[in-house]
Amino acid sequence: MENVVLTIHLILALLLIGVVLLQRSEGGGLGMGGGGGGGGVMTGRQAANALSKLTWIFAIGFIMTSVSLTVLAARNASTASVVDTGLPETTAPAVPLLPELTLPALPSDAPATPPPAN
Repeated sequence: MENVVLTIHLILALLLIGVVLLQRSEGGGLGMGGGGGGGGVMTGRQAANALSKLTWIFAIGFIMTSVSLTVLAARNASTASVVDTGLPETTAPAVPLLPELTLPALPSDAPATPPPAN
């Protein structure tokens, strides 16, 4: 069930992006577009065209699938916290200790030269 709702959610998201990108820009977003004429955005009631109706339909569907995915996830979630469970009991493998190594003692007078080649 969750996979079906998630698939519908993703399709609605892509359709919503497509419909929003197809709409005509009003030219006044973020202060761009120039011109200070009073007409345009703040005039009376605009007639809703097919793209704006589709945007509303897809947006409502997107919100409904978002809420239903949240409810499904909450229903499937366990009530225990990860912090409450603690760390799993594991025993660390014994690390073998290295035997004590002793190096041969060098006479203090001897120079550190390589052995002669034969």
